[in-house]
Amino acid sequence: MSTSLPSITRGLELTEDQQMIRDMVREFARGVVAPVAHDIDEEHRFPKDIWDQIVELGLPGIPFSEAVGGSDGGTLAYAIAVEELAKVCGSTALTYAAHVSLGTYPIYRWGGEKLCSTYVPKLVAGEYMGAYGLTEPNAGSDSGGTQTTAVLDGDGYVLNGRKCFITNANHAGVFIVTAVTDKALGSKGISAFVVPRDTPGFSLEKGERKLGMRGSDWASLVFEDARIPRDHLLGPEGEGFKTFMKTLEGGRISIAALSLGLAEGAFEESVRYAQEREAFGGTLSDQQAVQFKLADMAVQIECAKHLVYEAARLKDSGEAYGKQASMAKLYASEIAMKVTYDAIQIHGGFGYSREYPVERMWRDAKLCVIGEGTSEIQRLIIGRSVLREAKA
Repeated sequence: MSTSLPSITRGLELTEDQQMIRDMVREFARGVVAPVAHDIDEEHRFPKDIWDQIVELGLPGIPFSEAVGGSDGGTLAYAIAVEELAKVCGSTALTYAAHVSLGTYPIYRWGGEKLCSTYVPKLVAGEYMGAYGLTEPNAGSDSGGTQTTAVLDGDGYVLNGRKCFITNANHAGVFIVTAVTDKALGSKGISAFVVPRDTPGFSLEKGERKLGMRGSDWASLVFEDARIPRDHLLGPEGEGFKTFMKTLEGGRISIAALSLGLAEGAFEESVRYAQEREAFGGTLSDQQAVQFKLADMAVQIECAKHLVYEAARLKDSGEAYGKQASMAKLYASEIAMKVTYDAIQIHGGFGYSREYPVERMWRDAKLCVIGEGTSEIQRLIIGRSVLREAKA
């Protein structure tokens, strides 16, 4: 029995290639990922075997060109892959999304011939996992407050500082890191760098135990006079802030798609449970209160899907998509929290237990209103964009 939501307009129509990717990832998610999702969450375990199969399916290459080993499938197809994985396991979707949008895309987009040819084919092929080092103990939403420094010394840069909450860190072969190259210039003095894992002076510290996304790896990055080659500067010096702001715009589509998938997964579980659970002389689905919750969930998910798909399509078409990415991320992440909460309510006491996946989905959804910019930051971005447009 399918509980998938139907598309209500032509806005959600997919090409044959996009449908093929959706169906392939859906089959993999349901057949391979779903059966182990509970265990990897309980054990706080990164499922290397699952990642290897994601690589075998070619998913890391979906949005990248054939020239670097990708399939040139586009942002929307990639977002759909994230969505389908998230329906059954937020952790797996996050691992994949962080690798593609944060760990690979910046090198692909700003790395130039040398960095792109050196690292992107290996990232696309899964020889390397990618990670992105932006957040610091004293620089989260205030990313312009970066304190890690990079000092030019001869033919290289020397990095000092630390990053925290870095997804995929323990398994990554290459990292993208932001650091201050000129303190006097504020955010315009921040640069971005590509840091190989074996860089002398670079080490990792174990990350904290998490509320959700427990099967997604994270750690802190520590730089103690870590020397990297001068040609590992990612983009021009001083443009790191601009680079990672553009990176986060794409990352917000990823988190929006992940949020959408979590909401859809919780919705599907709720419909199934409501139709099977007997209560008050019938099933829960006979109760108007439950029907109203399911109706609200369906509407919220449909709205989120339009926002997510539209932002992805704008990026694919080369149009400005920053405001739409923030809108999609804001709305989808907040309805993921709402839908998963209501899913627990429909399940009652069983929803509060770990016997059903909705409590895990609720815990996983919390990251989505924080990562790639909190809901508050998204509202700032959207509000400022609206005011700029009004003045134009």
